[in-house]
Amino acid sequence: MYFTRFVVMTCLLSLFGLQTMADTLPQPSGPVILTLEGALSNTNGNGVARFDREMLEGLSLHRTRTGTPWTEGTIDFEGPLGRLVLDFVGAKGETLIVTALNDYSAEVPLADFYTYDVILALKMDGDYIRIRDKGPIFIIYPFADFPALQTEVIHNRSVWQLKSIRVK
Repeated sequence: MYFTRFVVMTCLLSLFGLQTMADTLPQPSGPVILTLEGALSNTNGNGVARFDREMLEGLSLHRTRTGTPWTEGTIDFEGPLGRLVLDFVGAKGETLIVTALNDYSAEVPLADFYTYDVILALKMDGDYIRIRDKGPIFIIYPFADFPALQTEVIHNRSVWQLKSIRVK
């Protein structure tokens, strides 16, 4: 597992250049769709890590096929694993405060992102998720792989229209 993380981080460093070695992330070139703040080692401005879609896609996309209480049928969700995003920014903490565009927020144990293949979904069935369809980012747990995740607590953590994550 540690070897895999090493390989992934080495690839990310190659992808984004050696700036990461200096605790600096590259700057987004497109519209910012996700901001991380709080206990981070790597940022790209004023203590925050801002990501555009291209930066998130550069972290390697993961696919999860599952149903959710908010969508019809089984859907292919695609996006970076939440733990890769957290590793990339050097997140240190125990709790994530995830906030949606409408300011709905939920507390998520950081451990959830390492215990399960939680993704920050950018696509549903191959199409980018529009804001009116729960995008641009939708936190997706692997419900089909772990039926025990079908609880109100986990459903509340599955924030759609995600705009920010605070690590504490």
